[in-house]
Amino acid sequence: MTDQTYQPTLSQLRAFVAIAEYRHFGTAAARLAVSQPTLSQALAALEHGLRIQLIERSTRRVLVTAAGVRLLPQAIATLEAADRFVASAAGDGLAGRLRMGIIPTVAPYVLPELLPALGKRLPVLRPQIIEDQTARLLDGVRTGLVDVALLALPTDIPGLIEIPLYTEEFVLVTPRGHELSGRSDLSPSALDSQPLLLLDEGHCLRDQTLEVCRLAEANPVDVGDTRAASLATVVHCVAGGLGITLIPEMAVAAETARGTLDVVRFAAPAPNRTIGLAFRGSSAHAEDYEQLAAIIRAHRPGRGALSGRGEDVGDCGRAGVRTRPAPTGTG
Repeated sequence: MTDQTYQPTLSQLRAFVAIAEYRHFGTAAARLAVSQPTLSQALAALEHGLRIQLIERSTRRVLVTAAGVRLLPQAIATLEAADRFVASAAGDGLAGRLRMGIIPTVAPYVLPELLPALGKRLPVLRPQIIEDQTARLLDGVRTGLVDVALLALPTDIPGLIEIPLYTEEFVLVTPRGHELSGRSDLSPSALDSQPLLLLDEGHCLRDQTLEVCRLAEANPVDVGDTRAASLATVVHCVAGGLGITLIPEMAVAAETARGTLDVVRFAAPAPNRTIGLAFRGSSAHAEDYEQLAAIIRAHRPGRGALSGRGEDVGDCGRAGVRTRPAPTGTG
């Protein structure tokens, strides 16, 4: 039975949460900027005080026990409350560590401008960037291991609040001189019988591209075993003549800078996606995330000039409000 007089320290709770998050003592210690023995001692003191095993550790892996899974959300909530207390004393809503998940088809294009802006506007904030696929980020948000995620909406996950940020169109990228090059009025049906390159399974852009084809009743050609985990790799394959691909407007400048590609645009209304923030409805940081949303809108690349038709969702963006239709999927 747990000693009712025992009071865990914040350091002990941070050790437990970090180990549960990274499932690796060395990584958790590095993230908390402490030595591994210090981390192990903090966890041991917490488990001894609670008289419960929270973490199982072997030579091969680290597991969270059933008791650990049950108590983890409360540990995270306690740490968040402590961070809010410190932030309130400093007069800043967004302060301390912010675990921000971002999907791979957004992170490389948003972060170069966003991180310096956050450093200037919110100097007491310590962003921790987690780049991952949509499903894992949403799981992290649900379990409390990710505070807020920047991804494609809607998520269709009960209990999450969504703040739409902007809508961006998809464009077609082809090798130089392709039969579709030079078009600005393309129909998605033109993808029929084309060798379409896709990101690997699990990437939301893959699902969105397939949805565009489905809605247009287009059947692209199977490109075989070509697989790519990043948009940059897909674009390199296009430049090498292996096929064509769809990319979001925000990625155009970075991914076509090498000059060996043609960008083809769709007729209006073009296929598009809405990017926004998602966080737990139980979070006390809703107003803070509105502030974060405003900063992202103000500092995203190509603001107000995406295809000449890109749209900021603006202040109407609350809980799935949309200004334009987007391909379905999980973001």
